[in-house]
Amino acid sequence: MNGLVGFYPGSFDPLTNGHLDVIERACKLVDTLVVAVGVSATKKNPLFSHENRIAILEQVLPSIGLRTQTEFRIVDFSGLMVNAARENGAKLIIRGLRDTTDYNYEMQMVGMNAQMAPDLQTVFLPSSPPVRHISATLVRQIAEMGGDISAFVPPIVLKALKAS
Repeated sequence: MNGLVGFYPGSFDPLTNGHLDVIERACKLVDTLVVAVGVSATKKNPLFSHENRIAILEQVLPSIGLRTQTEFRIVDFSGLMVNAARENGAKLIIRGLRDTTDYNYEMQMVGMNAQMAPDLQTVFLPSSPPVRHISATLVRQIAEMGGDISAFVPPIVLKALKAS
């Protein structure tokens, strides 16, 4: 692993165009981006299994890596995110922000993480205007009710939904 390593954690259930926006922009900051898929024992009714979420990322990220000259690693993690970031050699934690609600929550997390891991820095990337409104939670709810989510997710997610 050479250069600066960033750590982008999330559930990615489902992977959205908002996630891809943050990933593309994070590539401008780091040499390697570790995309970390959280394992949650408490999350009920996921749209995709943990394995499917990783498989979707494995299909989407290589083309972004080629275009941006960024190395990607996809990992899973449970437990404290700061521990997983350290274990993967990260110095930056990447977080996307859509609005002030995200900001307020993320600022609390930054404070807690700074106490536990002062060696890690958090970088906020505000969502680009075309994807600012996209929430994985809302996309998941629309999909569960049979709605059209094609404007919010990459085509691979639609394909995976049809296959499931």
